[in-house]
Amino acid sequence: MWPMLVPKIERYHELERMLVDPEVGTNPTRYGTLAKEFSSLGKLVKPALEYEQVSESVKQAETLVAAETDPEMQAYAAEEVNALKKQREDLKNRVEDMLLVEPGEDYSSLIVEIRAGTGGDEAAIFAGDLYEMYTRYARTQGWNVEGIEVSLGEAGGFKEIVFSVSGENVFQQLRYESGGHRVQRVPKTETQGRIHTSAATVAVLPEPDEVQVEIKPGDLKVETMRAGGAGGQHVNKTESAIRLWYKQGTPEEIEVKCQDGRSQHKNKEQAMRVLRSRIFEFQQAKLHRERSENRKGQIGSGGRNDRIRTYNFPQNRVTDHRINLTMHSLDAVIMGEIGSLIGAMREYDKKQRLGQL
Repeated sequence: MWPMLVPKIERYHELERMLVDPEVGTNPTRYGTLAKEFSSLGKLVKPALEYEQVSESVKQAETLVAAETDPEMQAYAAEEVNALKKQREDLKNRVEDMLLVEPGEDYSSLIVEIRAGTGGDEAAIFAGDLYEMYTRYARTQGWNVEGIEVSLGEAGGFKEIVFSVSGENVFQQLRYESGGHRVQRVPKTETQGRIHTSAATVAVLPEPDEVQVEIKPGDLKVETMRAGGAGGQHVNKTESAIRLWYKQGTPEEIEVKCQDGRSQHKNKEQAMRVLRSRIFEFQQAKLHRERSENRKGQIGSGGRNDRIRTYNFPQNRVTDHRINLTMHSLDAVIMGEIGSLIGAMREYDKKQRLGQL
C-alpha cells in the first residue's frame, strides 16, 4: 500500500541481521549507531508490518462470513470483521502520520528561537505573545520548557528569546512553526487607534546529540565577558557570559552568545546546545530542499524568511498562508490552543507525501 515503505522495511531487516553480527557487537560505537537507527525505523516499520497482518486477517474473516450458513455464527463473525477493520484503519492512520517524519528525525528535544522583526516595541511584545502561546501549548502536551537565552524588549516582550522544548512527539507537532509570523493590531502605545503591522520570526531547530554533530575544538572560538543587562551584581561583576564563533563547513560564521546562567560553565553548555542545533539546521537544509523538489505544492521550506501566518486581532482572525486556512478564533489560538492549526498542517503534509494533492 505504501511503496515508499519498501526500502525502509528492507533496511529494518538488514539492521536486524547486522545487530546480531559478532563483529558489530565488538564495536560499541558502530553498534550504538545501528541500534539507534534500528529503533527509529522500528517505530514506523512495526505498525506497517502489523497493518499487513491485520489486513490478511480481515480477508480470512470475510471469507468465513461468506461461507457461514448459521445466522448466529455469521453475525458473530461479522462483528469480528468490523473489529479487525477498525484496528486496520487505526494502524493505517498511525503509519501515515509517522510517514511525516523521516527515520532519525523523531527528535524528542528542540531549540526554539523567537526574534522580534519589523515593528519596534510592538514586534518585541508580539514575540512575547508567541512565546506565551507556545509555552501554554507545551504545558497541555506535557512537554518540558527550559529557558536558554533572553533579551528583553524595552516596552515588554522580547527582542529575542531562545528556549528548549522536550517531550513525546514534540518534533512532529512543532516542526511547521518555523518562519515569519505577522501581527495586525492596535498597539497599546497608539493614541489614534490605527492598526499597525509588526512581525517576528520563529526558528524550530532539532536538538542533536554530540554524535550527530561533532564540533572540533580547533573550529571553535570562545570568548568570555561580563554579562550585560538585568541580572544583578553577580551577573555584571563576573565574566560568566560566553560567546562562541563557528565557521567550519558553513558559508558564514555562526555566532552564539549566552549570559543568563549564573556560571560560565552553564552558559557555555547552553551555548553549545544552540550552536549544535544551528549547525545541524545548516546540514539538513540541503536534504530538505532535495526532498521538497519532489513534492507538488510546497508548504514552505521552514526558513526564517518564509511568511507563514498572520494574526489579525481586530477581526479575531488567524490565517496560515501555506495552506490558505483562515480561522476566526485568534483569541483561543494566542492562549495556546494551536492544535487545530498544527493538525491542518500535518494533514496537508500527509496528503502531499502520499501523492493525494
